[in-house]
Amino acid sequence: MTQHTPWLKKYAAFLRLEKSLSENTLAAYMADLQKLMDYAGERPLDTLSSADIETFLCSLHDLGISPRSQARILSGIKSFYAFLLIEDYIQSDPTELIDTPQTGKHLPEVLSLEEIDAMLAQIDLSKADGHRNKAMLETMYSCGLRVSELVGLKLSNCYFNEEYILVEGKGSKQRLVPISQKAMMEIKHWLQDRSCMNNIRKGEEDFVFLSKQGRAVSRSMVFRIIKDLAAKAGIKKTISPHTLRHSFATHLLEGGANLRVIQQLLGHESILTTEIYTHLDRTFLRSQVLDFHPRNRE
Repeated sequence: MTQHTPWLKKYAAFLRLEKSLSENTLAAYMADLQKLMDYAGERPLDTLSSADIETFLCSLHDLGISPRSQARILSGIKSFYAFLLIEDYIQSDPTELIDTPQTGKHLPEVLSLEEIDAMLAQIDLSKADGHRNKAMLETMYSCGLRVSELVGLKLSNCYFNEEYILVEGKGSKQRLVPISQKAMMEIKHWLQDRSCMNNIRKGEEDFVFLSKQGRAVSRSMVFRIIKDLAAKAGIKKTISPHTLRHSFATHLLEGGANLRVIQQLLGHESILTTEIYTHLDRTFLRSQVLDFHPRNRE
């Protein structure tokens, strides 16, 4: 590990400054690189060959790591070796000819509007966190936010008169997102409760959603809240905060929204990231034909 420290520090700085990666993404890149270092042991990373990298990938497969996760790990390793090549630490890239594992199409879970309403119905508004939790769910679904964007939402970035919020996404990139009347109403209900809090921590005053301790809510807290509400609503799907974001995009597409518009709303850099929703939409369209076309009725 010690022999790699100067490289790792420079690589981390490169990702942070040149690639504008968030701290969470940066940590994921470094964690994946650590897996290769653990595999290499005492061997310096600049001495590994293509065969070594391929053997490493095989070891991931043997450990039961999914092709999707293997592809992500390889992507991070390729990025690292590209950096070493640019900085003249190595003369050739051992990952250059290694193919990314085939992951296939992964269609994320999507909640129906009825399932989302069923989750919201489980919230006890008589409790101190009731209006907050309802406002968080409505905002995530109405605006298609990542969980990191939700917990980082600030009062100073809420423009309710214009019906927009300013969201800070990946790489600190900002975008304006329309917010629904329903979500705004729920946030205003929560803000009434929030105004009674007398323990808001210094430096946390501008965050919209706060915990009972007066700090910005954490991503893990939002995850637990959503999992709990889904279970209470009897929903058997694999649910996470991202499910609400997927549902937002899918419902827009089903309603006829343009894919480029959805790309902007989600904050996707590439339209290819957004195109997964076209596969979801085709499934929906097929089900509509099977259910409602007269030739499919007995």
